[in-house]
Amino acid sequence: MDHFNYRNDELYCEDIPAAALAERFGTPLYVYSKATLLHHYRQIASAFAPVDPTICFSIKSLGNLHICRLLASEGCGFDVTSGGELFRALESGGDPNKIIYAGVGKTDAEIEFALNTGIAAFNIESEEELENIDRVAGRLGKSAVGAVRINPDVDPRTHAKTTTGKKESKFGVDIERAERVFDHYNGRLKHLRIGGVHIHIGSPVLELEPYISAVTKMTDLIERLMKRGHKIEWFDLGGGFGVNYRAPDQARPITEHARVLLPLLMNKPYRIALEPGRYIAGNAGIALSRVLYRKQGGEKKFVIADIGMNDLIRPTLYEGYHYIWPTHIPTNRREDYAPAGSEKVDVVGPVCESGDYQAKDRVLPPVARGDLLAIYTAGAYGFAMSSNYNHRPRAAEVMVDGSEAKLIRRRETFEDLVRAEREV
Repeated sequence: MDHFNYRNDELYCEDIPAAALAERFGTPLYVYSKATLLHHYRQIASAFAPVDPTICFSIKSLGNLHICRLLASEGCGFDVTSGGELFRALESGGDPNKIIYAGVGKTDAEIEFALNTGIAAFNIESEEELENIDRVAGRLGKSAVGAVRINPDVDPRTHAKTTTGKKESKFGVDIERAERVFDHYNGRLKHLRIGGVHIHIGSPVLELEPYISAVTKMTDLIERLMKRGHKIEWFDLGGGFGVNYRAPDQARPITEHARVLLPLLMNKPYRIALEPGRYIAGNAGIALSRVLYRKQGGEKKFVIADIGMNDLIRPTLYEGYHYIWPTHIPTNRREDYAPAGSEKVDVVGPVCESGDYQAKDRVLPPVARGDLLAIYTAGAYGFAMSSNYNHRPRAAEVMVDGSEAKLIRRRETFEDLVRAEREV
């Protein structure tokens, strides 16, 4: 569910017309619904309440300080993957006791920062990283806590570039050698306590079976580890729950995930952690873009808009699908919806790359210069992955709360593009 709906043939975000937001703040523009963000977070908390999970928002999906502060105020923790994300989590008022630090390439400086901050735990991806965190903690006179990330070798049936839990992944330790890793390091590490296990099989995952398989494998592994004398204090399930890119009912509700996973997690002698990002943020945001031009290229029709691959790179990077529709024409938001008079077009941007597109061979109603397009499900990995390629200033971000709109990141200027170079 989200709060982007049509009223009187006009798209609204909560109680504000999208056209009014574009007029006030310009385009391209990221627009977030506060009510949707809170609804999705509370959905997860409620669905998994029987196991009282620690919920850590995956800050890489959407790191705006104002949004992270909103989630922190709800009691949400943070999943971070870099020193910069850790800094952002802390700046957002995040509780260090609810911050988990993942990632395969933590530098010594980042590890020191995390240890001095007093984060809850590291998710550790390799044997060498175990040894290094132990070494860095010893040098600082600190005690570190970590979980070993395990690859359960489950196919999440998503894009190859976002599949992370198979054996051939750069992430984590193969499940076949997990027991040997625990046995080898038990008692050998002087400053790092291995207290948990972690998985993240990929994203977005639309089916239930990959989670059932992964969690079953992991609970069996944990039981074997505990029989071998290893103390397992928590199990971090990761995130990756799918969202509605192609239709309002494409993804499974979180209640369905909870229905099949809770029986596997109840009454265990260890805590549960979750790391949702996309599920909270994805459908809570749209990107607004103006049509600049139309053109014909051979048999192909192009709609040239002011949003480029630097603003939203998922379509060209992951072949990611985003539903796109004019804000002045009502729609049921299903990919096969094609009202009379629709035409097949490529929606492309101004960046100097053939890969600069938001949609190919997409059926849309006819649009003209100046029309406003809404690109749905852009809240996660939209602005977060944007760049200044072609020296394009990054877009503004706005959060809507009922009938009020707040600018939460101003649009960059040309001066912003050269400031770091002028300062040296």
